[in-house]
Amino acid sequence: MVRFYNPKDEADLARVEAILCKGGIEYFLRDAKAGAAKEIEVAEEDVPKAEELMLQDKTSK
Repeated sequence: MVRFYNPKDEADLARVEAILCKGGIEYFLRDAKAGAAKEIEVAEEDVPKAEELMLQDKTSK
C-alpha cells in the first residue's frame, strides 16, 4: 500500500472514500500526524485508476 491522498478534513475524506468505493478501489485508512485527518492508502497498482477517478470527479463539477 502507498499513500494516495491526504484529506483536508472529514468531509473531504468521505468524498474520496465514496469515489474509491464506487470505482471498486480497495483502500486503507492510516492515522496521520496529530490533528490531521486520516491518510488514504491504495495498492500501488491501483494508483493510476484511483487518480483517474479523482480527475473524473473534479471535472464533473
